[in-house]
Amino acid sequence: MGTSCQESPSLLQDLKVTIDETSTIFPSTETEKKSLFLSNIDKVVNFDVDTVHFFAANKDFPPQKVAQKLKKALEDALVFYDFLAGRLNLNPETERLEIDCSAKGAVFVVGSSEYKLSEIGDLAYPNPAFAQLFHKSKEPGDLPLCVAQLTSFKCGGFAMGFATSHTAFDGLSFKTFLDNLAALAANKPLAVIPCHDRHLLAARSPPRVTFPHPELIELDNLATGIESSVFDASKEELDFRVFKLTSDNILSLKEKAKGSINGSATGFNVITAHIWRCKALSAPYDPARSSTILFAVDVRSKLNPPLPKGYTGNAVLTAFAVAKCEELEKSEFSRLVEMVKEGAERMSDEYARSIIDCGELHNGFPNGEVLVSSWWRLGFEEVEYPWGKPKYCCPVVHRRKDIILLFPPFGAGDGINIIVALPPKEMDKFGSLFHMFLN
Repeated sequence: MGTSCQESPSLLQDLKVTIDETSTIFPSTETEKKSLFLSNIDKVVNFDVDTVHFFAANKDFPPQKVAQKLKKALEDALVFYDFLAGRLNLNPETERLEIDCSAKGAVFVVGSSEYKLSEIGDLAYPNPAFAQLFHKSKEPGDLPLCVAQLTSFKCGGFAMGFATSHTAFDGLSFKTFLDNLAALAANKPLAVIPCHDRHLLAARSPPRVTFPHPELIELDNLATGIESSVFDASKEELDFRVFKLTSDNILSLKEKAKGSINGSATGFNVITAHIWRCKALSAPYDPARSSTILFAVDVRSKLNPPLPKGYTGNAVLTAFAVAKCEELEKSEFSRLVEMVKEGAERMSDEYARSIIDCGELHNGFPNGEVLVSSWWRLGFEEVEYPWGKPKYCCPVVHRRKDIILLFPPFGAGDGINIIVALPPKEMDKFGSLFHMFLN
């Protein structure tokens, strides 16, 4: 069928990056000092998201010129995204996490590698050494919400690394931010006017939880560092692999899904159902154990009224499906796809508001065995900067074994890349099941 699992290739352990300059950057014009309300969705994802965007050499835009343009564009962007120059703060009166728009600044770093871009290996493979391509602040109590690093390679290619707080953006709003950053770098107007009103996703008054929410774990207290089980970093030894599905593989899964399912199955639904079965059955087998899969659903268009296109906060909630391991092993694939489809369709305006209200009453956090997060069609690789589109964009390796990421393939390939992190024995079982259930 053309599917493949890329075994751990020979990876550079050290990209030999030298940091040449680190500076704090500020909005290019004065911004208003204020506090930014964070929704109950925002406050759940209180961790950084680290991405690297690779670019081929461009004779008209050597890395030094790109660094200058990128720094200036970021300073201009901080005017329109003033909260990115602020800091997270726990309001003592409301006991809510918020962003203090204090203009303390973001961080801009310039570095250089001793390697050519062609020498650092497969860009689509999650190499832990890519962590050298973005900067982590070591200042306790003064953590910037946005850090950008421009790293040049010997060939003239370069990487842009971003570490941004997930409280600031979800994937879609970060893509819009990048579009706007690219426009500013080209001295053009913003591509999309950002909307920072997080009250659009505030809880109702009084809160009304109108559905049961087995996909949430309820916490009595919410400290700034609390994370739910699926967001917890694992202390176990983990293997990292990329599983690849071609468009033919996805079409084959859609064919398998035909039968009891109502309507046609989407690519996302069949991929998610396939991953769910493999992940649940890769753990020590207990036929009576329940497995809950979580998957991200963008609610922007599902709300009434819909959110503005430029909404900058987190507008993604976790839909879910639950089944016993025995059912996942023995059921027709179409049944598993149906459960995933039902989970996505459950996410109506009222259901989304009920989740948000549950967060107000109980600090509800996503809770499940595995979370599938799709970056497949976010379009980071389609952002048109003055120096061109990225060759590839990828997350930096995380140590969360219960989050599986979907990414577009490298270059002009079709299909999808699935990035998995699991303990070695579970990874071997996952790989075997991944291929077995495709046949």
